[in-house]
Amino acid sequence: MTIRQFIAGVGCALIALTPPLAAAAIEDGKQVLRRANGAEPSTLDPQLATGSWESSILIDLFEGLVARDAAGNIVPGVAASWERSDDGLHYTFHLREDAKWSDGEPVTAGDFVYAWRRILSPALAAPYAYMLFPIQGAEAVNRGDQPVDTLGVTASDPHTLEVTLERPTGYFIDMLGHPSTFPVPERAIDTYGSDWTKPGNLISNGAFTLSEWVSHDHIAATRNPEFHDAENVALDEVRFLPIDDARAALNRFRAGEVDMADSVPQGRIEWARENLSEALHEAPILATFYFAFNQRDGSVLNDRRIREALNLALRRQVITRQITRLDQPSAFSLVPTAISDYDGPRFAFVDDTMDERLARARALLEAAGYGPQNPLHLTLDTITNPDTKRIPVALAAMWKPLGVEVTLQNSDAAVYYAKLRQGDFQIGMAPWIADYDDASNFLDLFHTGVPNNHSGYSNSEYDSLMDEAANTLDASGRSATMARAERVLLDDYALLPLYFYIKLALVSPTLEGWEANPMDDHPSRWMHFTEH
Repeated sequence: MTIRQFIAGVGCALIALTPPLAAAAIEDGKQVLRRANGAEPSTLDPQLATGSWESSILIDLFEGLVARDAAGNIVPGVAASWERSDDGLHYTFHLREDAKWSDGEPVTAGDFVYAWRRILSPALAAPYAYMLFPIQGAEAVNRGDQPVDTLGVTASDPHTLEVTLERPTGYFIDMLGHPSTFPVPERAIDTYGSDWTKPGNLISNGAFTLSEWVSHDHIAATRNPEFHDAENVALDEVRFLPIDDARAALNRFRAGEVDMADSVPQGRIEWARENLSEALHEAPILATFYFAFNQRDGSVLNDRRIREALNLALRRQVITRQITRLDQPSAFSLVPTAISDYDGPRFAFVDDTMDERLARARALLEAAGYGPQNPLHLTLDTITNPDTKRIPVALAAMWKPLGVEVTLQNSDAAVYYAKLRQGDFQIGMAPWIADYDDASNFLDLFHTGVPNNHSGYSNSEYDSLMDEAANTLDASGRSATMARAERVLLDDYALLPLYFYIKLALVSPTLEGWEANPMDDHPSRWMHFTEH
C-alpha cells in the first residue's frame, strides 16, 4: 500500500490441534471485526505511510476521490462522478455534497488541494510524492523549483476539483485509490502537528474513525456516523492486531480470537488446506518478492558481475516448492507477468541449465576477485519474523559453494524499513505489492531519486526510457518503451527477484464481504458477520 511492502507468511511448523473455526465476533450486541494485520504501523498519516499493514488501516479511516469495492474494482468515493477531456489532460471531479469529516465538517475540493500540495512539499519528504508527478507542475514543486500554487490542482468551488496533467495517464483514476492521494484535515495538522494522527486528534472521512491505539497491542476504529454511506456499513468496530508471526496468527484464528489473518505458516499449509478449507483462500496478487542490492558508492554490490552471479546461482523453484510450498511462479523480472497491457522481458539466462548458470556464476565471481579461497562476505537483512527467515537461509546455502559467506540480520518492520530508506544494508528484502495495475508502479522503483528506490540504483539510459514512456501517448508504444527500460534493468542485474505472489488468507466463514482480488485490498466497509 503503499511502499506497499508486506510480511510474507512462509515459515515453520506448528503443533497440530483440533481447530474450531473463528466465530463471529459479536460483543455486547455489536459486530467487531478482528484483523491480524502484520506489523505495528509507524504512522497513520496517509501521505507518509508506506507499509501494506498501514494501508489496510488507512483505507478504513479515510476515503479518496475514488474507492475500491470488495472485489478491488474502482468505485466513486468522495467524488460522485468525474469527466476527462478528450485529450486526456484535464479531469473534473464532482464531490458528493454529503461527504463529511468525522467532526461533521464538510469535505471540500480545497481539502484535496491542501493534501496534494502537502505531499509534494519538499519539507515533508513524502516517500510517495512521485506518484503525483503526472500532475502538471508536481515534479517541479516537489523539487522546490516552483511554488505549490503552480500545481495543476484547483478547487473551482467547494464541490468541484479541477486537475490538469502533464501528460495523458491511463492509470490516473486507478492511482487515486492509493492512500497517498487521500485528503487530510488541515485544521488538525495545524493544531497538533505530527501528533494529529493520535486518538482524539485524528479527524478522518472514511467508514471508520480512530478510537484507540495501544502500541504493539491493537488499533481500534469505530463506525463513523458522519460517513456518507454509514447506513450500509454493518461493522461497529474494527480492531487491527499487529501480529507479524504467522504461527501466532493461525493459533489465534483457530481459537476464535481473530477473524482474518493474511498468512499461513509454511509448515501448516497442507494442514490448513485439509482442515480449514472453508476459511482458507489462495489467490495470485500483483506483487513481486525480491531482494534489493545496495548499489550506492562504495558498495561491493556496485559490481555488476557479483549481482549477476548471485542471480544465476539461485534455484528459485527450490524456494517456492520446498520452502514456501506454494509453487509460486518464479520471477525472472521485476514486473509480474499478470500486469495488464504489458509484455516484459526476463533475465537472459532463464533458458540456461543450472549447470551452465553455476559455471558462469563461478567465473564471474572469480573475475571479480572472489571464490572459496577468497570469500565474498555479504550481509543480508530481513524483517524479524520466523516465517521469513528460511528464505535468506536458503539463499546463503545456495551461494556458499561459490565462495560467498552471508551474515543474516533481522529487525522489526519499523527499524528494518528505516534501514532500507537510509541505505544501511547490503542486500535487503523488499517485496512490493502493486499500488495500481500498471507496470510503471514497479519500474518507477528504480528511477534515480525516487524515495522508494532503496537500492540507490541510477542509470541514465533507464531514466531516459522511463521518462520517454511517461510522455508517450500511445498505450502500446508506452508499454514497449517500458519493456526496453526493464531490459536495461535486468541486463544490469539491478535486483534479485524470487517469485510472484500467491497470497494465502484465513477468513472466518461467518464473515461475508471479503473477496480475493489482485490488488489485495480488503476494506472493512463491505464486510459483515452472518450465521454460518
